Amino acid sequence: MRARRIKKRYLLLVLLATAFLVINAPGLFSLGYRLYYGSRVQSLPQALRFGPADRLLVLSPHPDDEALCCAGAMQQALKAGAQVYVVWFTNGDGFEWDAMLLGHTPRPGPQALRQLAATRQAEARAAARILGVPEAHLFFLGYPDQGLARLLREYRSRPYISRYTALSWVPYGGNLTPGSLYTGENLERDFKRVLDRVQPTQVLAPSPQDAHPDHRAVAELALQVLAARGESERLRYWIVHGGLEWPLPKGLHPTLPLEPPPRGRGLEWTSLPLSQDEATKKLQAIQAHHTQMRLLGRFMRAFVRQNELFSTTPLPQH
Repeated sequence: MRARRIKKRYLLLVLLATAFLVINAPGLFSLGYRLYYGSRVQSLPQALRFGPADRLLVLSPHPDDEALCCAGAMQQALKAGAQVYVVWFTNGDGFEWDAMLLGHTPRPGPQALRQLAATRQAEARAAARILGVPEAHLFFLGYPDQGLARLLREYRSRPYISRYTALSWVPYGGNLTPGSLYTGENLERDFKRVLDRVQPTQVLAPSPQDAHPDHRAVAELALQVLAARGESERLRYWIVHGGLEWPLPKGLHPTLPLEPPPRGRGLEWTSLPLSQDEATKKLQAIQAHHTQMRLLGRFMRAFVRQNELFSTTPLPQH
């Protein structure tokens, strides 16, 4: 019996060690990853083409999503003479682990999370400057982190109170409509205001398949609003929270391809190749989100690859 327990523990240690190696993929694992996925990603159709008449709008649920998903696409659009805009739906005021680390406290209060939101908003502006997006093309809506889905479903007309900031209204300066109550109707109204101002020809939105509920909520809102405007064909979709430790390997591997995520199985993926300069600037934009890098640096750097991925379909086709 004791020998059997020792054997099980040994096997568990071997499995954990193997999982660690695969997730971080050093050396031969990284080479195998490149050989396996390289040709598959290269065979995907070309994503996104821009011209001087284009107006690209990136929908970002939180500060940092815009850089992870779309920093390369934004650079290429600007180089082609297109105009680029970004809208952030929240200021990231629900990330308690981040506030714990920054405030050196196991129990950050509402004020600490509001301060985190202000810091993350400033980081988003800095990342946009690195990519060359003009200040006038940045929109912050300031709705509650971790609460967007509830606004759309349960709090359409009555105010939602954030469990993180204890607020029921947009408190942040520099946002589109400060003082706006946290309701689904106001969220939709503000999003429509951004669309009316920008009149985008292309919209990059989170996929409904993304694992994060805020991302899925933004996807749902974008699909509904753009369908009502007869502009669904302008949408392309990206995933950041793709499941099963994706993307692998963690850390900075700019010579590796970014392969379609497990949660994106069945979507019609296209690939946008990035130059070395574009990948370098993408890394700089990601690193401008200093608060997030302290906790999620290896995850965030893993998005700096040879390419970015965008789906032409919101849901699996089979």
